[in-house]
Amino acid sequence: MGVENYYHIFTKSIAGYKIFVKERDYRRMQEIIWYYRYERMKRFSKADDFTKEICGDKLVKIVSYCIMPTHLHFIIGEEKKEGISKFMANILNSYTRYFNLLHNRKGPLWESRFKKVLVETDDQLLHLTRYIHLNPTTARLIEKPEDWRFSSYREFLNFDTYLKICEFDDLVDIDEKQYKKFVEDNIDYQRQLHKIKKLIELEER
Repeated sequence: MGVENYYHIFTKSIAGYKIFVKERDYRRMQEIIWYYRYERMKRFSKADDFTKEICGDKLVKIVSYCIMPTHLHFIIGEEKKEGISKFMANILNSYTRYFNLLHNRKGPLWESRFKKVLVETDDQLLHLTRYIHLNPTTARLIEKPEDWRFSSYREFLNFDTYLKICEFDDLVDIDEKQYKKFVEDNIDYQRQLHKIKKLIELEER
């Protein structure tokens, strides 16, 4: 194991606008994420057919992700210089084109620049994957994290998934059953932390 050049990446929509509404939106983003892990010779726009043809160098190694109605979480390893910046620019621009064409809309979709925090230890990386995978249950979108099909949690449990996006076997030293327990034992605790955070935010307004 080793976490050199791995980062927690977070970005959200302008003013908390729901930009992932229907299943097709989430699937589209999963396809975009899969596609742009590598440098590409052509853009992946609304009119393009999804292709699994690989072109160019690998930009990033995606360890985990979660697509939420208003935001995205990743743990990403940088495989090439400026790889994360190129990857994020590609996926955010591509989804903006898709969303704006679909809704006959113009203008930006994402709030400022994405946030990027270095992962410093193996233990921190493991706990971050749990935090990311629990986002949908914390927001009470579903009760069980495996029911959210738009994150990497099902990949971690080796369930059937729409696309295989993540690479984590050399970083997460825990089997599927142990990992499931590790995540689900923390559901209530993470919900309580979220509730406290919301109360503090209200008091500070």
